[in-house]
Amino acid sequence: MTKTENLKAFFQEDGRTVILPIDHGTAIPVTGLERPGDVISSVRESVDGFVVNLGVAQVCKSELTGKGVCLRTDCYKPTYPGNPDTGPFRIYTCDDAQLVGAHAIMSMCYPHHPNEAKNIRECADLISESLDSQVPVIIESLPFGIGRPEDYTVENIGFVVRLAAELGADVVKTAFPTGGSVDDFKRIVEAALVPVVVLGGAAMGDDEALLTMVKNSIDAGASGIAVGRNVWQHTNPPAVAMALRAIVHEDASVDTALKLLV
Repeated sequence: MTKTENLKAFFQEDGRTVILPIDHGTAIPVTGLERPGDVISSVRESVDGFVVNLGVAQVCKSELTGKGVCLRTDCYKPTYPGNPDTGPFRIYTCDDAQLVGAHAIMSMCYPHHPNEAKNIRECADLISESLDSQVPVIIESLPFGIGRPEDYTVENIGFVVRLAAELGADVVKTAFPTGGSVDDFKRIVEAALVPVVVLGGAAMGDDEALLTMVKNSIDAGASGIAVGRNVWQHTNPPAVAMALRAIVHEDASVDTALKLLV
């Protein structure tokens, strides 16, 4: 498959995508992913693609068939007392992705992190490696690190998105800026050079807040979403996935999407 064909495994004819990351098992203790195959099967009608680690790509191959598959090529461990924050580190290659039938690869980029030099080199190496293949690279670019909403300012998000694009990412995954408006994010997306998809972050426990963030992202020109915990840790994953799809692919209002959760 060509790079364009691989990207079409995620992006529909409207140029948008609903991606479900289920790659959290190497980073944090997870509740809700004990049976990833069941999660995939329960939401696959509403989801265009999945982000997985290599083990899930192998074990859940049949459940993933017919959907876009993005292989996570790095590992990241949130810091805790006594454990230094090393940031993300690369563990897989483009060749590994092709061997497990993945259509894309994903890696973290943490500008301003203490280990940013090593991290950015690894992202650049992955992108350079991808030039000899047809595997597109999605760079998940966040200032300082994951789970730091106080640092996800309009200025910081704007910088990290453009940096990832300048490195050569085919798609950039990032956060909607904390306190930012639709117009703020629109300027970021318009300067991004490549499609931007928006992550969901930690489970909000607030359906309206989640759907509003997604609606604002799409209204600002984002090409889709990559929402994980807010789906598979929800009390009704199929319904919330359907609501997200309605906003992304059908331009549904927040109120209309909320009715799908009743």
